[in-house]
Formats: sequence, C-alpha cells, structure tokens
Amino acid sequence: MRFPLKFRMQPRVFFPAAILLFFAVVIVAREHRPSFLLPGLRLNAYVTTADGAVTVVDLVKLAAIARVPVGPGLSGMREHPTRAEVWGVSSQGGYAWVLSARTDQITARIPVGPLPFNLDFSASGNEVYVTASGANSLMAIDCETHAVVGHGKTGRNPVIAHVTPDGKQILVVNHGDATLGIHDPETLELKATVPVVARPEDVTIVPDSSLAFVLSRSERRISVVDLRRAVLLTNLDLAGEPSQMILKPDGGELYVLSPEAHGLQVINTFTHEVGDYVVIGSAPTRGALLPDASGLFVSDTAAGRVAPVDIVNRKVMRPIPAGQAPMALAFSPGENPSMLLVADQGSGNLAVLRIRSDAQSLITMIPVGEQPGDLAVKLF
Repeated sequence: MRFPLKFRMQPRVFFPAAILLFFAVVIVAREHRPSFLLPGLRLNAYVTTADGAVTVVDLVKLAAIARVPVGPGLSGMREHPTRAEVWGVSSQGGYAWVLSARTDQITARIPVGPLPFNLDFSASGNEVYVTASGANSLMAIDCETHAVVGHGKTGRNPVIAHVTPDGKQILVVNHGDATLGIHDPETLELKATVPVVARPEDVTIVPDSSLAFVLSRSERRISVVDLRRAVLLTNLDLAGEPSQMILKPDGGELYVLSPEAHGLQVINTFTHEVGDYVVIGSAPTRGALLPDASGLFVSDTAAGRVAPVDIVNRKVMRPIPAGQAPMALAFSPGENPSMLLVADQGSGNLAVLRIRSDAQSLITMIPVGEQPGDLAVKLF
C-alpha cells in the first residue's frame, strides 16, 4: 500500500528538523552553563519570599530545587565570603539565621534582639556583625561556633552595621537619631558619633576607608562623612529621593538611583560634587555594576524591565524584559559574568537574563514564591 505523498515527505522534513533542534539545544545549554564550573562545583541562587522562606535555584539546570522555611520578616540575606553558607536575619523573629548551601537546611538561629535588619561580615569572614534596632545594640557572632562574642551600645534604632574596607572601624547607621556611629571592631565600643541626614538607612565607604556616604530614602540629600576626623563634610542635594547607592570599584564615582527623578546622579567622590544626571526610565530602583565598572544594570520597577547603562559614555542601551516589577539584582560569579538574576516582585519569579553585549535577552523566568525580596548567589 502506498501512503499519500504528504505522509511520505514527512521523514525528509522532520528528521533534519530534529537534528537542528538537538544541536540548538546543545548550543544554548553550553552558552548558559557557567564556563568556570568544574566537576563537583555547584552554583545556586537564593531568594527570600514574603512567606518567610528561601527558595534555592540551581543556576546550571535553571530550576528551583528546594524551598527552605526560615522565619518571619526575612531581611539582609548575604552569601558568606568563604564558607558554603548563606546568612540573613529575621526582623520579626529577632534572630540571625544560617543556611547550609550543601544541605539546603537551616543550621542555626541565633537570637540577636528585636528588629534586626541587616548584617555584615568581617574582612576575614570569621565574624558577622548585626544590629538590633529595637534594643539599640550591636553584636558580633563567631561564624564557626555561632556564639555571640561581643556586644556594643549604639544610637537609636540602628538599621545597618558596615565594616570599613581596612577592617579598622564598624559604621552603624542610626535611623532614630540621624547619626553615624563609629565603633571599634574588637570591643564594639562607640568611638565617635557624626550627625547625618534625617532618617538614614544605608552607608557606603570608599576603598581607602577615608569617606562614607550616608543615604536616606526619604530625603533628597546625601551626607558625606570624613571618617579619619569623624566629622560631617557636607550634605549634597539630589534630584529626587534616592533608593540605592552604587560605588565604582576604584571609589572615584558614586551612582545614586532615584525612582522619583527617573534616573541616576553621578557624584565625584574626590570633589564631593554632584555631576552628570542620566535619565533611565519610569522608576529605576535597584542596580548592579559589572566588576570592571563598564556597565550598570538598573531594574525599572514600573516598566517591568532592566536597563543596561554604558556608564563610561552615560548612555542607556536597549532595555531587557524582566517581569512585572523587577527589583533586586545579582550577577553570576566571575570577572565577566554571563548572567544577571532579577527578583520580580510582581510575578513571583526569578528572571534570568543573558547580558553578553552581543545579544542581551531574557533567558527564562523561574517561579520562586510570592514577592521575592533579597537575592544571593553562591558558588561552592
């Protein structure tokens, strides 16, 4: 029996098509698999969600592989610099928590006092520093034993502790009394207090530890503090209320994002002057700077996209779709990262973007849970 011509022609069409599809899949897989990932190594992303869990995403398979219950009000999540761990705090629970990257289990919950919001590691990674906003306190935790090894008194409502690059000071941002506290890293003793902009929330420090910039998300000003003399140098006027500060690796420029002003301002950290202004989009909220400082990627929460910015030429490139309300950003590891991860609060997904300059695009959206917040990446 002879089949109709259209059926007899199908093998000639479908077999080459299947071969082409197979090679296309192989090429895509090779392109997006991290080239530095040796056998036995793992590369995961960690995303906090509104229900108090951390979703673990395998960045090789591009799939969620675990969901770890942690506690209420998760905040300040960061990957440990040397250990296969991810740390964070539970603001409502009043504790720091430790997640083992190897087992995807919580290995410790360390009481630190009411309302912790953030943490920072010592230069060696042996200790972590946490403030308790509800107790006006600073404490040090041994990362190996999980024991609290130091206490210090702060100003009112401390929201963040940050170690200077030289490791000689711990800066504490006190939201309640609008001060920057300078603490001794060994004793946690308060050495000096500097008045700053009202309701401060964040601080960034230049590489030589000589200057700090203090941000308030409710003020159109940013404070510049001389850390060697422990004095306020000036308050710089901004175009709008800022959402984030991003320091260039060499410390020469500070980029301040403002959703209200629809762009970013460039601050010269040597002259303390506000320089160029770059319009980016509807509501540029969070940003991530490439390791070589050649490009900045900014999440536009209102427009549902990420805007690549040629920071050298102050030019905004073609935006990349990234969900409904993209917020937190993180690169894949390496000096020349190939992927950018974006937490999309609107859709509950983790957007994975290809960011190589020849073809920047959305690779996939991975469901992670309701209102993803903080984002960390760990290679181990």
